[in-house]
Amino acid sequence: MKKILLASRNTDKIQEVVAMLKGTDFELVTLDAFPDVPDVGEPALTFEGNAIIKAMIVGRKTEMLTIADDSGIEVDALGGRPGVFSARYASGTNEDRCRKLLKEIANVPEGERGAQFHAVIALFDPVSEKIRTYEGIQRGRLLREFRGGNGFGYDPIFFSDEMGKTNAEMTQEEKNAVSHRGKALRKALEILRELYPV
Repeated sequence: MKKILLASRNTDKIQEVVAMLKGTDFELVTLDAFPDVPDVGEPALTFEGNAIIKAMIVGRKTEMLTIADDSGIEVDALGGRPGVFSARYASGTNEDRCRKLLKEIANVPEGERGAQFHAVIALFDPVSEKIRTYEGIQRGRLLREFRGGNGFGYDPIFFSDEMGKTNAEMTQEEKNAVSHRGKALRKALEILRELYPV
């Protein structure tokens, strides 16, 4: 098994990545194995920039093959906001952020509530010093109420037309099949299998 470090302590993200790595030749290690490595901030103005910064800093500190992601929700009616600031869109809980977003687009009609989840995963090899990035997008629309008890973040208000339900109503397997992070991670896994055959 080839070990890969996920540069995150976010338990929800970790669960998604662990589920996707099941049955592969890769074993996920998290930052919990490196308590001395501090959390890396997200100073960039793009998902790609933040993912690269996190992967390179953590990969160099741990000397491990590292993946990092940055992601968020982009709302058509808000010109792509909150985007890279999704996690910082409002103080408090995920529910607080969802409620603020729904309030901001309360007057947007049904046909104009399109949105997308956008993720970029960066893969950094500290031996070769090579960095690669992989993008995933999930299109959908925003509801006016919360639906479902699974997932996290903006999942309860994001409706996937493809699946006919919100991300929070999906099983982990269903969500990984269509989600932004799932799409980006599958692209990364293809390259990982080529570069690091077990």
